Amino acid sequence: MNHVHSVIGTSWARRQDLTGRGVGVAVLDTGIYPHPDFAGRLFCFRDMINGRQAPYDDNSHGTHVMGVLGGSGEASGGLYEGVAPGCGLIAVKVLDSRGNGSVTNLLRGLAWIREHKEEYGIRIVNISVGSVPKKETGEESVLIRGVEQAWADGLVVVVAAGNEGPAARSVTTPGISRKVITVGSSDDHRAVEVCGSSMVDYSGRGPTERCICKPDVVAPGAAVVSCNAVSRRNGHLYGVKSGTSMATPVVSGALALLLEKEPDMTPRDVKLRLRETALDLGLPRNQQGWGMIHIARLLGL
Repeated sequence: MNHVHSVIGTSWARRQDLTGRGVGVAVLDTGIYPHPDFAGRLFCFRDMINGRQAPYDDNSHGTHVMGVLGGSGEASGGLYEGVAPGCGLIAVKVLDSRGNGSVTNLLRGLAWIREHKEEYGIRIVNISVGSVPKKETGEESVLIRGVEQAWADGLVVVVAAGNEGPAARSVTTPGISRKVITVGSSDDHRAVEVCGSSMVDYSGRGPTERCICKPDVVAPGAAVVSCNAVSRRNGHLYGVKSGTSMATPVVSGALALLLEKEPDMTPRDVKLRLRETALDLGLPRNQQGWGMIHIARLLGL
């Protein structure tokens, strides 16, 4: 099993003085379970599927993503601490109990985030969504416009490359957007179980249909331990999941640390910093992008 800190280091996360409310990160996913590792930092929960008020996650995907991004590790004695344990969490449920969702609900979630970004201090949007068809209507699709509007509003949008690889042009929508930060898995050479099937070399590869090189960066995504949505079927506080959905919040968490340190950075500044500091893995450009995220370099440590 792979805890992300074993790959990208632990010391930088524990040294950060994350004071105040912390950078707000909105996650569009299956919701959030009120896990001990999120205590005091769930700024808001919004349910675009069932309209419920209290936080819940009837799938566990969103809770796992949230844990990678910003779990405190409280319930594990710090063993399974997330990348940015001081960030603020905003959970927007746009996927149902099976992890499926519609473009309409994703757009509703994005619109809500844009409307409330000042209220909750939202700087980053994490979209670890793999259920959207990879070829809707090309780059001019309504979902592409939605994420690019969020980017234009000053939000750093971080999106999974999807698990449809290794063929060329296998990056999923909205990861084909020129503007957003698209994240692949750095370790997809390892065989893992994704959605009940054994997979290898699954991370979405570019280029896009418009010959844009994607993904932008890669991060660890294989057999990652993170928070679990406890249920009668699964009473464990932590579980293991794999895929670009897990790699994406590694990057979102790192960018939360960056914006905590340098709050005046624009989305463009953030993307340029990622390009300048990524670690070249020697893989093809359309597999690794600029390379693997290197958090110490990113933060100038």
